[in-house]
Amino acid sequence: MPYTLKQAAEATGKTKPTILRAIQSGKVSAKKDEHGEWEIEPSELHRVYEPAKDGDTSTDTHTGSRNGENTSDHETLRQEISLLREMLAERDRRVADKDGVIGDLRQRLDTEAEERRRTQAQLTALLTDQRPKQEQEPPRRRWFSFGTR
Repeated sequence: MPYTLKQAAEATGKTKPTILRAIQSGKVSAKKDEHGEWEIEPSELHRVYEPAKDGDTSTDTHTGSRNGENTSDHETLRQEISLLREMLAERDRRVADKDGVIGDLRQRLDTEAEERRRTQAQLTALLTDQRPKQEQEPPRRRWFSFGTR
């Protein structure tokens, strides 16, 4: 059975405005019923927010949460930031490696193109007549005539 906005807030230990912002931003999908109230599927809600523990009276506000959760949340965020920085550094290393490979391949391609031009020039020289041209003799006259005069 779907939660109302109030039930969803109680089930997660969050405030109603927090749940509403999550719906409006698209983090949690929900629909309105015929009375205009939000219907939130529990599985969809708990995909984004952990279920509240029994006796949990914590609420999220802009200044932090109750029951000492503020420090654990900060530590979790620090760990996540550290992990993201490591992932970013690894990505930068991989991009640098790829750039190095691309540079090497371009250099090889340029070298091969130059070799191909040299080889083409050598083949052209071998296949063309390279003897010095002699002056051509005037055409010889025939000793007999065909009677065309």
